Amino acid sequence: MLSYLADYENIYGPLRLFRYLTFRGVMAAATALLIGLVIGPLLIAKLREFKLAQIIRNEKEVGKLAALHSGKKNTPTMGGLMIYISIVVSVLLWAIPNTYVLVSLVVYTGLTIIGFMDDYLKVSKKNTKGLSGRYKLFGQIVLTIVALTMLLSDSATRAQMLQLWVPFIKDPVIQLMPVWFAGIFLFFVLGGSSNAINLTDGVDGLAIGCTISVALVYGIMAYVTGHIKIAEYLFIGYIPGCGELAVVCTAMLGASMAFLWFNAHPAEVFMGDTGSLALGGLIGVLAFMVHQPITLVIVGGIFVMEAMSVIIQVTSFKLRGGKRVFLMSPIHHHFELKGWPETKVVIRFWLLSLFFAIAGLSTLKLR
Repeated sequence: MLSYLADYENIYGPLRLFRYLTFRGVMAAATALLIGLVIGPLLIAKLREFKLAQIIRNEKEVGKLAALHSGKKNTPTMGGLMIYISIVVSVLLWAIPNTYVLVSLVVYTGLTIIGFMDDYLKVSKKNTKGLSGRYKLFGQIVLTIVALTMLLSDSATRAQMLQLWVPFIKDPVIQLMPVWFAGIFLFFVLGGSSNAINLTDGVDGLAIGCTISVALVYGIMAYVTGHIKIAEYLFIGYIPGCGELAVVCTAMLGASMAFLWFNAHPAEVFMGDTGSLALGGLIGVLAFMVHQPITLVIVGGIFVMEAMSVIIQVTSFKLRGGKRVFLMSPIHHHFELKGWPETKVVIRFWLLSLFFAIAGLSTLKLR
């Protein structure tokens, strides 16, 4: 919206700054950060007023972990609303509207609604079950279809969105994916990322801290993908208009920083599925649109670790007669039960996340 102020640079020269993507990206981050810091205390107070506290699993469900997390019992959840408001308002202010931006907001909004419903059911029923898994799955399928339809209905984006790129290769491995294959692929990227971040959200500051490094990397990737000269230099596919997704990423970066301010140990608020499901889906669809979906396995290495630990644990339990590989999954709980303080788990995982982010970013040049 504010980008249109650049049309009046003849009246006031500095208004030309609103034309530049880098300026708008920085301002989007600053705006989201400011909005989050301002509305955070108000939202937390309202969540406490309505008694929307996180439901903590009991000792029967999680054993010793219940005692370690007993202090979190009255902490409000649904803090993902803070992140959502910060991102959406900032994007609407600073991004130039196009199909890519619209798709990202539609997917993010849809998953925020699904996550909110899940959190509300947990709080209202006073249990940890929430929304049925099949309903979440159905919602993700619907959003995948909607997103792909929007991308393929626009002649300016259709051909680009049917290309499949992988790290370390200069050209797309598939120049034109069949629509059905693109749909299935997008669903796995969107759903996998969404569920992986949801699993990571188990201790104060962990998921949102790792989201910051991922958002920063994909902001850079979106920028270079939408810049014809840099894209040609790096041998990656140039996508006109895709650079606007950098504004979405920087808005996510700023909003995540604001949320971390309140979510750092001891947390004043949890994001809940309202935040984790939605942020994961947003990152997934962003990765797909900038031709870096498989790179997400590297950039989001922590999220992959968390998801794989659950898969390994469940598989081992079923195939090996109840034997477990980890003390508990997701893997951050394993380290908690080994005696690591919660803050040590979080900081070490942040460091790993930063390493994975740098490694993923390096794939842009290694082709």
